[in-house]
Amino acid sequence: MSTHHIYGIGAALVDTEITVTDADLTAMAVAKGVMTLVDEPRQSQLIQYLEQHQIAAQRASGGSGANTIIAAGYFGCRNFYSCKVADDENGHLFLDGLKAANVDYPAQASLPKGITGKCLVMITPDAERSMNTFLGISETLSVNEVSPEAAANAEYVYIEGYQVTSPTGSAAAIALRETAERSKVRTALSLSDPAMVQFFRDGLVKMLGDGVDLLFCNSDEALGFTQTHTLDDAIEALKKISKTFAITCGAEGAKVFDGEQLISIAGTRVKAVDTNGAGDMFAGAFLYAITHGHDFKTAGEFASYAAAQVVAQYGPRLRPEQHQEIKATFFG
Repeated sequence: MSTHHIYGIGAALVDTEITVTDADLTAMAVAKGVMTLVDEPRQSQLIQYLEQHQIAAQRASGGSGANTIIAAGYFGCRNFYSCKVADDENGHLFLDGLKAANVDYPAQASLPKGITGKCLVMITPDAERSMNTFLGISETLSVNEVSPEAAANAEYVYIEGYQVTSPTGSAAAIALRETAERSKVRTALSLSDPAMVQFFRDGLVKMLGDGVDLLFCNSDEALGFTQTHTLDDAIEALKKISKTFAITCGAEGAKVFDGEQLISIAGTRVKAVDTNGAGDMFAGAFLYAITHGHDFKTAGEFASYAAAQVVAQYGPRLRPEQHQEIKATFFG
């Protein structure tokens, strides 16, 4: 029996989520709908602008991979997460979030000095999220934070595509995938963001190696990564790099490939207020379902339903009790 259902690796970030207008994004010269890496002075400049405009903000631990692993943990998975935080208020806030979801992480005598990663998430009235991220100490995540023993005793390893922006993070992700392959542990990877596909495609190709068992992406990422013009062509190209995959298509649902057949998953209709974290939740719910005996069709429907609940409220994560409510509503 595996010690963990999922071993994840990814950034440890604390999100500050703020509602803005398209005019605000233009005034701040923020690229809409993607994640942009920034240094701390640039992030401080943005925060100063937003404070001057008296826009309300809320703070919560985040990071794409962590959102996925924590969601799966609240649904019932036993998980492990490799990340790096500093000995500051945000670092302790982030680790508290892992503990609350019963997620294990590499033990260390003391946290290093530095600044824990921070992500400024700006939500426009159309529910689109635009992110400016200062990675802080998370940029130095390396093989030192990887536990080969824990990885070898998981059902899946899950790699956050955002790691491609850091040389040490990318190397750690590749080492984790290789450990999983040697141990016959299934591998999953998320392409994470259209900007990662656009600017770091070669690095993502290296992270994929000879291919993975499960790939998560949205339709824009699928088209960009495969360099195709139609989703049908992208689907055929993805079959060459991943044994199975799930492509999210926003309100239209998703396309999942179980290795034999392509399954269309209907979207769950909700009033969208914030798309931040929707893809992360989809991956977490999907991984929970397939590690608990459900087929890809059921997993896709469950993941689509769970992601819709995230979109219908502000913030990248659901409250702990909401996960059990979703399970009860969906599975009875």
